[in-house]
Amino acid sequence: MKGQKPTKRKNALGRGLGAILQDSTALEHSENKTDNTEIGKIPLDLIEVNPFQPRTIFNEEALEELSESIRLQGIIQPITVRKIESGKYQLISGERRLQASQQAGMENIPAYIRKANDQQMLEMALIENIQRENLNAIEIALSYQRLISECNLKQEDLGERVGKKRATVNNYLRLLKLPPAIQLGIKENKISMGHARALINVENVEMQLAIFQKIIDEGLSVRKVESLVRGILTENVQKKGEKQNYKPSSEVIQLQGRLSSHFGTKVKINHNKQNKGEIKIPFLSIEDLNRILEILDV
Repeated sequence: MKGQKPTKRKNALGRGLGAILQDSTALEHSENKTDNTEIGKIPLDLIEVNPFQPRTIFNEEALEELSESIRLQGIIQPITVRKIESGKYQLISGERRLQASQQAGMENIPAYIRKANDQQMLEMALIENIQRENLNAIEIALSYQRLISECNLKQEDLGERVGKKRATVNNYLRLLKLPPAIQLGIKENKISMGHARALINVENVEMQLAIFQKIIDEGLSVRKVESLVRGILTENVQKKGEKQNYKPSSEVIQLQGRLSSHFGTKVKINHNKQNKGEIKIPFLSIEDLNRILEILDV
């Protein structure tokens, strides 16, 4: 209608995205409350870091890019905090945005202020970080493990909370069985989760580490590593089958009987097709060992 004054919303359109967001959410200590959550603008020096932060590695280049974006656009997505003693706040999620805001020289930051105890805070921090899909596989695995152990969640319940199938959750948790050197390699993006999942199937730690080094040195693809691991597993199965199918000859059985009678204990002879093997003479005590040594005259 003629003569009607433009609304505040229209005036905001010329002032940038940050201004629009501030107007739309009424950030300056708003009294709006939803699900025990307030929306406010908080001085950065009143915010403590999150002691439950699952992320351990931050990309400095990406952090600087976010800082520059914040200088130009402001904070698009508020961080989430909870109020603690002495009028301060504790970060629940948004550490990258907090660090980038500090680098950008901001004095205040928009935040959702939630009521939460330690366990609720841990669960919210872990789940929010997982859902942002920018943690490495080990950080996600550790987050899943903490949700299970510290928040008393079962794997099937955890899957529902984070929107993942139980098998997917289990695949991440299995990564924590790998040696520390390989876990570090995953964190530093030296190998992918696909490489790691193939390595898990190798039981021998030394063999795992050897393949891990081979991946790095030769730039092996996931498919190549899977093929390599299949070859190792097939060889192990064949060796186990040969051992299980081994039947001593009548001559070996007779010799075992003679040696058992000679030493007064059950002697076992193992040998392969190349006639290489070992003789096992068990003993029950030090006295029994000394008795056998006397018979051997050693």
